[in-house]
Amino acid sequence: MKVITVKDQVEGGKVAFELLKEKLDQGAKVLGLATGSTPIEFYKEIVASDVDLSSLVSVNLDEYVGLSADDEQSYAYFMKENLFAEKPLKVSYLPNGLAENPAEEALRYNQILAENPIDFQILGIGRNGHIGFNEPGASFEGVTRVVDLTPSTIAANARFFQDENQVPKQAYSMGIANIMASKTIVLMAYGAEKADAVYGMVNGPVTEELPASILQKHADVVVIVDQAAAAKL
Repeated sequence: MKVITVKDQVEGGKVAFELLKEKLDQGAKVLGLATGSTPIEFYKEIVASDVDLSSLVSVNLDEYVGLSADDEQSYAYFMKENLFAEKPLKVSYLPNGLAENPAEEALRYNQILAENPIDFQILGIGRNGHIGFNEPGASFEGVTRVVDLTPSTIAANARFFQDENQVPKQAYSMGIANIMASKTIVLMAYGAEKADAVYGMVNGPVTEELPASILQKHADVVVIVDQAAAAKL
């Protein structure tokens, strides 16, 4: 696990983009993508560049259960607004938030991941150490499934909604085993509220109580943090 400390989120986005270009030059074809505020500067770097993504495939970490792809709070909409509208890929996969049978949708998405092994996976980290929506206690062997969001995650996501009661209570999420199958993982974390989680991920015991700690076992992980998130390292 390599840790890179940057000045701020803008610099972090530039560093992540340089890592992406390096892997594209080495033949990466499948990108694992994330949503939320953490990767926005990374996506801005891609959009502003002359990099052509039209021959690539993307798979997203997660999607809310119950939201359509054109709902402004869906992750499909986020990806369209922040990347796909300007830099379309050959195919971009996300779970279908309106699937009639969630269990079947999870199986379908696992098959997509099996057919499209991830070369370059972007991650953020939650204050409690979650990656994707794999909350504390999630199995390291887990694959894509429907998860119940914890109260802390619902509260953290409430800023994107007019009312916390509007925040979906469930989501589809890649499992930790899906994430760990990625060839390269780049995790970004910014802000003092992430410092405990970052410390546990890098230096703590590998435990399902802090899901990101499993990344210590991965062969190619780069962690990009600002000084606040790195404060306890």
